[in-house]
Amino acid sequence: MSSTQAEELKGKFVESTNLEKRVADILTRLRSLREQDAPTHGGRVLSYVYDSGLAALDELAADAARLVQPVNGLDPTVFPSTAVMERELVAFAREFLHGASDPAADTDTDTDTDTGGIVVGNVTSGGTESCVLAVKAARDFRGLPPGEGSLVLPTTAHAAFHKAAHLLGLELILVPVDPTSGRVGAQDIATAVRKDTVLIVVSAPNYPFAALDPIADVAEVARAHSIPLHVDACIGGLALPWWGDLPPWDFQVPGVTSMSVDFHKYGYSPKGVSVLLHRGRDLHRKQYFGLTDWPGYPVVNPTLLGSKSVAALAGAWAISQVLGQSGYAELVSRAQRATRALIETVHSIDGLRVVGSPVGPLFAVATDGSVPLERRVDPHRWVSAVGARGFVLQGQPASTQPDGTVLPRTTHLTVTPVTESVLGELTNALVLGADDVRGLAAAEAPPALAELAGAFERGDVTVADVLALPSDAVAAALRSAGLDPRGSADSPLDMAAVLAAVESLPREVTKRLLVEFLAGLVEP
Repeated sequence: MSSTQAEELKGKFVESTNLEKRVADILTRLRSLREQDAPTHGGRVLSYVYDSGLAALDELAADAARLVQPVNGLDPTVFPSTAVMERELVAFAREFLHGASDPAADTDTDTDTDTGGIVVGNVTSGGTESCVLAVKAARDFRGLPPGEGSLVLPTTAHAAFHKAAHLLGLELILVPVDPTSGRVGAQDIATAVRKDTVLIVVSAPNYPFAALDPIADVAEVARAHSIPLHVDACIGGLALPWWGDLPPWDFQVPGVTSMSVDFHKYGYSPKGVSVLLHRGRDLHRKQYFGLTDWPGYPVVNPTLLGSKSVAALAGAWAISQVLGQSGYAELVSRAQRATRALIETVHSIDGLRVVGSPVGPLFAVATDGSVPLERRVDPHRWVSAVGARGFVLQGQPASTQPDGTVLPRTTHLTVTPVTESVLGELTNALVLGADDVRGLAAAEAPPALAELAGAFERGDVTVADVLALPSDAVAAALRSAGLDPRGSADSPLDMAAVLAAVESLPREVTKRLLVEFLAGLVEP
């Protein structure tokens, strides 16, 4: 825009525009756009969203967010309300994770991150940021420069740790889990540890199979090697404290040095808000970034973000203040009843099985390979069949571990308190959906991608060939496979076929394809 055009526009917008009408029109359009989304309330989507079933909590979060809408969380000395809310939310999480400070450990010389030391932390924008910062703090606590060090974790640990290793230049050491239980072995972790390992990661529970890793046993390994141990409780941290009898998994365990827990999951707050806790101030301070050696204002950031909204923080703080531990315990009991009922339903479905012994309000379902082929149910076809009956489940592809063992293709279900209100309808959808696809072979990749998989098998093409292709060529390949990100809403994505492609092609190739697809989806 030229300076002349800019001058002509000045002062004319408010005079010539009916703001009220424009506001109404825009909100009408937004409502129309939202109608295309999967329903976020009512228990129809068993992943991504966490519905308490209490409309009052949604209203509370919305009201809290509006009160802090213009606030910048960058500087709590200017906006002290942010410090109060963060401090109280961290204290709340610390209490139910058994990290409440021991007066004897709350000293200015607190350095023991192994068994003692006050537990402190911060609120982040979500689980991914918490995980990245946990790795960053451990790396810096060790004193290694960027580009050095290794990170040891089970193959089932969240993808956020892969992202952390990539961003921080750490070598990722993946430890296979038991394909039957989904749990990692402590001895396998011990074997994987190296002299340059800066952090060991375990899950409470893991997302793919809801397996609770043997945290106390791994903690002994971590202590023996003087390596920090992070417990990723992003999905379970606000459920397991009230789940019932479980082996120790939180700050009760000596050797657990940091934990992450998402309040936008079973804390029922708006996305995104998570809490990252560290045992010991010295470890915690390594999470921070500070800069005074530049001409601007002194910069001190506990998180990756600088300027940031505090709307989600306000929502999480308000909900936690209203519910308290007793309120969360009641909501967990509802989710627990629904989870147990659904697991029993799957047990009764011929051709399907629950993977391992899930802990918490989530579980995974695989084909029961012990029955004849004609009675088996492919979990990805089951996702599609249940989806046709009004419920959204999440398919997970089979995965080959570093030792050659294969984790099965599965369907993931995340259960929330509101699920209990639709159990009858959901149970019918699960049972009848299985009946619809029992005996059918697994879905195949789109023909063009199946042909590409054949080319890899024959050696006609290599991973390097595909990765070297320009974006336009990859996009063209996607369109030829019927995967056009700008395709018609009348032709929904066939996720069973997409997951079949993920399983049949090299993972570096499918990553490249999916990056191109998602990028094209939002490209103007």
